[in-house]
Amino acid sequence: MPYLSRITIYPIKSLDGVDVATAEITPGGALQHDRRFAIFDSHGKYINGKNNGAIHRLRSTFDLVANTITITAPETPEPISFDLEQDLATLTTWLSAYFQTPAQIQENPIHGFPDDLKANGPTIFSQSSLHTVSTWFPDLDSPEIAKRMRANLEITDTDPATPFWEDCLFGKKDHPKEFSIGDVQFLGAYPCSRCIVPTRDSQTGAAYPQFQKIFSQQRQETLTAGVERSPFNHFYRFTVNTIIPATESGKILHLGDEIKL
Repeated sequence: MPYLSRITIYPIKSLDGVDVATAEITPGGALQHDRRFAIFDSHGKYINGKNNGAIHRLRSTFDLVANTITITAPETPEPISFDLEQDLATLTTWLSAYFQTPAQIQENPIHGFPDDLKANGPTIFSQSSLHTVSTWFPDLDSPEIAKRMRANLEITDTDPATPFWEDCLFGKKDHPKEFSIGDVQFLGAYPCSRCIVPTRDSQTGAAYPQFQKIFSQQRQETLTAGVERSPFNHFYRFTVNTIIPATESGKILHLGDEIKL
């Protein structure tokens, strides 16, 4: 059976992820700690990878037990740590100076700050898909593709030679498909429509020439026979957006959990 081989959460939206062995489901259908915090400008708009390339150059590590972040920037190579409860004002000041614009941090421990408000559960891709996408771009490897896509759950499937196994997790447009990972019930909504972020180097923000065009052409050509096509109004889509019903609150995902359709 395909199984869950990696869980990645992003405690602050658009900053680096953390690989964990387990993840509890929140009452809002998110993974605990995932996108719990987000950075906003003075107009209430996200400061994220879509609209501010400088965020790619920040490196961050998180201690989820101590609830701290350690962050570095090219201009300040010495790491500095902040408590995400007691030092939010200080962190906000630091981020405002880095982005050269007033910044603020908001917190939502129940729903987090997902990009997709309709299908706000964790996003899923398979290990073989990462490898296949990396072959489309000679300068990129699977770990870099994973960092660019910023998905939560990686599946190791039964046949590494068959990419995009995860496409079986969604059905017709507007008809989510039921499946489970371990004890947690999911609804697979649709393949995720990608933004500008995957076109950029995850560490520097440098653009990869014609990334979206190459990706879309290859994705269309490699679409597996029998995959539901109604969600594909374009082919710049990768990973699966999901919904976790409220009944699953408090359940826990574990590495090694099997995926059942």
